[in-house]
Amino acid sequence: MILGIESTAHTFGIGIVDKDKILANVKDSYTTEKGGIIPMQAAEHHRESADKVLKEALKQADISEKNITAIAFSQAPGLAPCLIEGLKFTKKLAKKLNVPVIPVNHCIAHLEIGQLTGARDPVLLYASGANTQIIAYAGGKYRIFGETLDLGVGNFIDTFARYAGIGFPGGPKIQELAKKGKYVELPYSIKGMDVAFSGILTKLKQMLDSGKYKIEDLAFSLQETVFAMLVEAAERAMAHTCKKELLLGGGVACNSRLQEMCKIMCKERGAKFFVPENSLLVDNGAMIAFLGKIMFREGIKIKGKQIEKLDIIPRQRTDDVEVKWKNL
Repeated sequence: MILGIESTAHTFGIGIVDKDKILANVKDSYTTEKGGIIPMQAAEHHRESADKVLKEALKQADISEKNITAIAFSQAPGLAPCLIEGLKFTKKLAKKLNVPVIPVNHCIAHLEIGQLTGARDPVLLYASGANTQIIAYAGGKYRIFGETLDLGVGNFIDTFARYAGIGFPGGPKIQELAKKGKYVELPYSIKGMDVAFSGILTKLKQMLDSGKYKIEDLAFSLQETVFAMLVEAAERAMAHTCKKELLLGGGVACNSRLQEMCKIMCKERGAKFFVPENSLLVDNGAMIAFLGKIMFREGIKIKGKQIEKLDIIPRQRTDDVEVKWKNL
């Protein structure tokens, strides 16, 4: 019975997993009416929400704290103030329950939760706020075959939404506006399997400021252009690695148009397409617990006084992690 704590960015989440079954997945997210995420305010939100989210997760799972075998937490990567709140809460709870702790890489958790869809050896198109990576397992690690050269696709969308006065998070609002829009040409910036968004962002701001373009048309064109870039890069990675599965992960993967474009590409390649349900795509505690369970089974855990020495690793890359638990 593993409890997972997620606190990398705007979401504080707690999930509980027993074997391969998710018993609870509860979260509380920091939002703003306008402007973006302010790390110190998000951290304060996590500190104030932690006990309430834990109580709700235990209730949802219908268990007591005494049933918890170990606690997994998102150690990396993420916003340092937010990660610290998760770490503090983990240490406090581990001491209270006298259980070991499992430090988890947030990005890899997005990948491993894909097992619940039936994906076995996929290329992951990981599209979230701060992260945009194309990842696959090779040679004992999750390798990054392509990534953003500037900002994450979610941050790019949120930045444009904020500029347009739409608020945070901007993704769902952009998706709704796009349904009423038509295409206008935007820069298309892909270099091999790497992508870049800052030039497109500048162009979108200029077009919005000119007053000649409707926000609906800009939202539609943003999605069509940027998602086409991501799908092209993912397809290249599939060809390069000779893998026959594509898995979507990250909050931006909730977008129905991105899912549709991935589905079309996979059908044309004769490949399988997998996407978890939305509650497991956005930042959540269940995926942290799920990876924690896999690592715990392989004996990967921190016990006793060693727990106090644990720290966060805000800039840890996916391919920094030695994947000791995987045997393909």
